[in-house]
Amino acid sequence: MAFDADKVKLGRRGLLAGGGALGLTGALAACGSGDDDADSGAESTGPWSFTDDQPVTSELDHVPTKLVAYTGMAAALYDFGIEVPAVFGPTTNEDGTATSQAGNLPVGDLEVFGNTYGEFDVEKYASWGPEVLLTHFYYDPATLWYIPEESKDNITGLAEVVALSADDGANTLDAVIGRHAELAESLGADLESDENTANKERYDAAVAALTEAAAANPVTVLACSAAAEVFYASNPAMGNDMRFFTELGVNFVQPDNLDEGGYFESLSWENADKYPADVLFLDSRIQALQPDALTEFPTWTALPAVQEGQVVAWEAEPMYSYGLAAVSIEALADAIKNAKKLV
Repeated sequence: MAFDADKVKLGRRGLLAGGGALGLTGALAACGSGDDDADSGAESTGPWSFTDDQPVTSELDHVPTKLVAYTGMAAALYDFGIEVPAVFGPTTNEDGTATSQAGNLPVGDLEVFGNTYGEFDVEKYASWGPEVLLTHFYYDPATLWYIPEESKDNITGLAEVVALSADDGANTLDAVIGRHAELAESLGADLESDENTANKERYDAAVAALTEAAAANPVTVLACSAAAEVFYASNPAMGNDMRFFTELGVNFVQPDNLDEGGYFESLSWENADKYPADVLFLDSRIQALQPDALTEFPTWTALPAVQEGQVVAWEAEPMYSYGLAAVSIEALADAIKNAKKLV
């Protein structure tokens, strides 16, 4: 899957701009009376109520099981113990394997209504009979993550909609995970189960390890993303994960000439060395170039952090469960702990 470069440059908010409604909500709702084939098999009790971050309160007379979620949210809920049988968003790679946003989801068993940005099969979604649609938003509650604007009214008119804030400019990874835990609990997750308890303990240990590493070895970290024509130096103030890691003591580079939107500074590859760093925190998403694809970029291979092997994967779209987040926090803690001071 590849994102349009212009959309990437607009940042998360700009990705979902523009478009009008199709005007087919009534007709689609008529064919969305329910399809028991997609029942997740979970026991349904009730009533159910949840107030999201828009804020809107959704209510049903039973706990919903026919859930449709953005892939990253589905992965978080799955980690908490909630099965989401249908998804939209980057779910599988070209070879059928799970994307990084899919976490531990059993992707081969899922109903997928769209696997790339801008793709959402509204008629298939309607006939499937969803009870609740779950996704994120960034800053603007009216702009739902990976819901195409041109078909938004049709999609949101077919089921309850729950939207959690992935970024409001102030919330942190820790708080966002907490909201996902609350949502999972409302849907029937046992947050005190052995698995969830173990995941929370691992997460807490990872946070402590990162705090200790940052204090003991205060190296400079550049959060960045690579594309064929551009090297992006990311703004640590614009990510809930980086705001959290900054609170824990991580010393991120702050770019001084940010693009419109404030998410990053776009650098030509000739200027990829503008911001010296001891560690590169490199965007690991499918739309970004990875180290094995960057070996032919002379300015990449010349970076001191690259030459020393001090590059660590960054989930630029974080995973919002304790178990999944712990993995990436552990990796960053380990990278900082073992990094040499280069600049």
